Amino acid sequence: MIGHHALVLAQVAPAAGLQGFLAGPGQVFVPLIGMMLIFYFLVLRPQQQRAKDHVARVGAIKRGDMVVLSSGLIGKVVRVEDTELGVEVAQNVTVKVIKSMVHEIRTRGEPAAANDAKS
Repeated sequence: MIGHHALVLAQVAPAAGLQGFLAGPGQVFVPLIGMMLIFYFLVLRPQQQRAKDHVARVGAIKRGDMVVLSSGLIGKVVRVEDTELGVEVAQNVTVKVIKSMVHEIRTRGEPAAANDAKS
């Protein structure tokens, strides 16, 4: 008989409101939502800002800028059009490049690194 009363006392009515939700399906959804927020702030948001910054930098390219293309080719911008650039990669050798393929923009004022150390 005492065992029966202990069993009845151990049964508790389910909690209502938010605590009831967190005890049920919320145990799965709250950590999942937390992981999605962390993923957004650590991965997606910085990537979107880098893409926006790249579009702004490519839009500001002007004649005379030194650019590095996504293929690693370095050249001087000689012509700027809406979606394309004319890039001089060697003396009297100009190639047509899509603007979005510009990886880095080096302006004329940047000094070039030396290939070997001078003693």
